[in-house]
Amino acid sequence: MDKIIRCITSDGAIMASAIDASDIVFTAKKLHNLSRSATAALGRLLCATSMMGNMLKQKDAFINLRVLGDGEMGAVVAVGDSRGNVRGYVENPDCPTEYYNSGKINVAKAVGKNGTLSVMRDYGTGDPYIGQVELCSGEIAEDITNYFATSEQIPTVCALGVLINKEDGEVLLAGGLLIQLLPGAYDEAIDRLEENVKNLEPVTTMLAKGMSILDICKTALQGFEVEVLDENPVNYVCSCSREKLERYFMTMSDEEIRTLPDESGKTEAVCQFCNKRYAFTRDDLERLIAEKNS
Repeated sequence: MDKIIRCITSDGAIMASAIDASDIVFTAKKLHNLSRSATAALGRLLCATSMMGNMLKQKDAFINLRVLGDGEMGAVVAVGDSRGNVRGYVENPDCPTEYYNSGKINVAKAVGKNGTLSVMRDYGTGDPYIGQVELCSGEIAEDITNYFATSEQIPTVCALGVLINKEDGEVLLAGGLLIQLLPGAYDEAIDRLEENVKNLEPVTTMLAKGMSILDICKTALQGFEVEVLDENPVNYVCSCSREKLERYFMTMSDEEIRTLPDESGKTEAVCQFCNKRYAFTRDDLERLIAEKNS
């Protein structure tokens, strides 16, 4: 079972989150039939979105991250709630995969280095916060780090990883680590953290060694006294429903609704996040029109 954890140093200088999202990314790959590059890109963004969503304090708050570069992948989108549950999709799930000389997937080539990372936080008040920065690498983790530094002025370290079996393309491991300096962090703490980060192994390497997400946080914060704020399971969760689609249809004009059915008298809506299909007959749509006008 996937888990997420949030920790803080006892001196209040540093906050750290870590996630094991192996099942989440495995599920995303299966749902969307993703290529290896699309799996790596969406998997990284899902990990980041889960950790950032888990930072939200309001119960019904959610966060939406959208990476749009000039590569063949198109938009990469992930949505997370305040418990860290996530869902997402890729505009071009069949995006071709290229590799660096090291054997790692060239996510930057697929995503594109020119484009934007957009972050929207909705606290349920009807006045969402929206921030946007230019992509700095297209590798996702560096772009998340740049977003926090540029848009929110929070010094941040972000590490994201998806380990894919080279033989069959299946997801073996996926996870992430997000570390942030809090206001008032002193120079000694900053220097110690920088030294720790230099020696950190990739997240998937640490997971492959059997390290827990708490072990990963403690390794990143070696030399500090670490307190656990919370730890909970996370899943790939889609919130789509027939009722939500009906409410959406009822925002349309009567004429627009009546143009939806095909020659057979039916229309079908497919959820971008989970590929679930919802069928509506002409009679279903006429019922909605009647309800809308009643």
